Amino acid sequence: MKIVGLVVHPSKPVAASVRTIAAYAGAHGLRVLVRQSQAARVPGVEAVPDEEFTEQVDGLISLGGDGTMLGAMRLVVARPVPVLGVNHGNLGFLVEVQPDHLESALDQLRREDFTVEPHSCLDTTEPAKRTAAFNDIVLTRLGRAAVSVDLIVNGRQFGYYKCDALVVATPTGSTAYNYAAGGPVLSPSAPAMVVTPVAPMAGVSRPVVLGPNDEVRLHVTPDSVAVGIDLDGTEAGRLVPGQTLSARLRQDAAKVVRLAAGAHASRSRVKLSLLDLPLRPDQLLELIPEHMRRRLDPPPFE
Repeated sequence: MKIVGLVVHPSKPVAASVRTIAAYAGAHGLRVLVRQSQAARVPGVEAVPDEEFTEQVDGLISLGGDGTMLGAMRLVVARPVPVLGVNHGNLGFLVEVQPDHLESALDQLRREDFTVEPHSCLDTTEPAKRTAAFNDIVLTRLGRAAVSVDLIVNGRQFGYYKCDALVVATPTGSTAYNYAAGGPVLSPSAPAMVVTPVAPMAGVSRPVVLGPNDEVRLHVTPDSVAVGIDLDGTEAGRLVPGQTLSARLRQDAAKVVRLAAGAHASRSRVKLSLLDLPLRPDQLLELIPEHMRRRLDPPPFE
């Protein structure tokens, strides 16, 4: 990597990490770029027009949480380059590096001492636009009425859903809204997607796992109200009765840098198990003796 692009969280304080990256780049002959639209967040870093950014970089460093990381992956979906996540968020399933370990992570990047973890995305087509989702597509109700949607797989009617929301998730996104709704956790290596209803009232009430070559079409039924479309937690439009959203799995759509893949996988399993505990993070912290708690910076479960 000779040219590294920065993608930063819109509000979290990331200045210390930016300074670390800029100093390291200056000492090792690397070029650091940021999109013009984010230049105000990272003063002193070379800014280029947004439309040129992805064509120039050899890799990306995402400074934020999983949401920022997903945004970085979407940026380079047409030209996948390695993406490293630095955790300025909370739980963080995708991001691997803590800010205080950033310099050693940059050393590994420069030495090419890392592995690449491929991630699939959902290519979606609906009447207004075509885009990609690395976590999930969610059809959600816009009012009090339920979402009513026909599920069509490879051109054949599979069933229908009447529910509060309908989630179509990748293996990456299976630990997010899908998991909260009772759906299965898919292995990152599984070429699959899962369709899971949230609070089903009628029709299909269980998750459906589909293969890599299946085309999913979600048709809003005539008796439904309009439904919202969320892609990776971001509003992406709406569908009115009679309209259809299509989705296909695209494999190897992103390259996530892993500096210690085994350790990251172990931490992710612990984080996932913590989500099932009947305690909030602050309540978990109270279980740690006071003298040990003072030594923890930041607290372990934030």
